[in-house]
Amino acid sequence: MSIRIVRQFERGVLFRLGRIVGVRAPGLRFIIPVIDRLPLVSLRIVTMPIQSQGIITQDNVSVDISAVAYYRVVDPVKSVVTIENVAAAIDQIAQTTLRKVVGRHSLDQTLSETERINSDIRTILDELTLAWGVEVTLVELKDIQLPESMKRAMARQAEAEREKRAKIIAAEGESIAAAALGDASDTMMAHPLALQLRNLQSLVEIAVDKNSTVVFPAPLMSTIGELSAFLARETQAAASAQKPPASATPVKAA
Repeated sequence: MSIRIVRQFERGVLFRLGRIVGVRAPGLRFIIPVIDRLPLVSLRIVTMPIQSQGIITQDNVSVDISAVAYYRVVDPVKSVVTIENVAAAIDQIAQTTLRKVVGRHSLDQTLSETERINSDIRTILDELTLAWGVEVTLVELKDIQLPESMKRAMARQAEAEREKRAKIIAAEGESIAAAALGDASDTMMAHPLALQLRNLQSLVEIAVDKNSTVVFPAPLMSTIGELSAFLARETQAAASAQKPPASATPVKAA
């Protein structure tokens, strides 16, 4: 009863007749039976899951959020004297802090700014637990459960966003293609032979499919101009044919 072993990751808080005498380091320690008491305090980091909490966000959306916290004792004397049960106290204050911090954010902020929320929760917990001789080293949101109706609404929103980006990309492509076609038309107007080569290339592309119909593309404006000239020549020829021949002038007798 007078021998205690303090392990490497522990510290012993020695009480003598109810008063704190000091902290005992790891090793073999002797105490006076009945008079002394040596509770051991672990200095290792403790993993504490925070059970799922039903929280209403700032934009009135109900979500279930669970988290996990990591803490360790930094002052063995305070952890024994100041508070009765360190683990239970941190568990309760962590749940309350989680509801308070998440309730100040909207759903979009809760989903996108988890790092800031984790930091806020840890800061609030540290301010409370340092008086107990405990330091909160890390807080992480572990799981966020959304209502089914909200999941469907977010899926529709994401689909609409993707469609918007697709239409914007298609419009940008049409704009670039129109600009390229304008440059190509300017080049063909400057070089008439380029248009003929493009027509021959179109014929080659059509022939690859082995179609029974062959199309001979021709410049539309030049075809209309030739047709107009042909009609003008035909009209002029018809008018010349319908004109009566000139009558002979009579010769007067001498």
